[in-house]
Amino acid sequence: VQLQASGGGLVQAGGSLRLSCVASGYTFSYYDMGWYRQAPGKQRELVASISSGGSTSYEDSVKGRFTISRDNAKNTVYLQMSSLKSEDTAVYYCNTARPLRIYNGGSNYNTHDHWGQGTQVTVSS
Repeated sequence: VQLQASGGGLVQAGGSLRLSCVASGYTFSYYDMGWYRQAPGKQRELVASISSGGSTSYEDSVKGRFTISRDNAKNTVYLQMSSLKSEDTAVYYCNTARPLRIYNGGSNYNTHDHWGQGTQVTVSS
């Protein structure tokens, strides 16, 4: 499995960024996907998720500011972030919305054992 997140950067408070994440190694369209973030010294947290059918859910602190979407033809999940705040500073990752065990041929793996490198978002105040 590979998860390639991109689109992060340095932005001023109030600005916007659009993150992208391409997933490979499983049938992307089957699974609910999520965007997670991990700030220095904190645990990784789920901030937004989208079901295989397109239903979305958000953590309270990002509701109304972040929008998650997906393009199954491109195996890609997006996170549009606006009205960014300094507390949004973190490394952002995508993964399945919950840990899943995927069986692929003669092998299997837990999706949450594979996170990719993530993409750094830094919001300056």
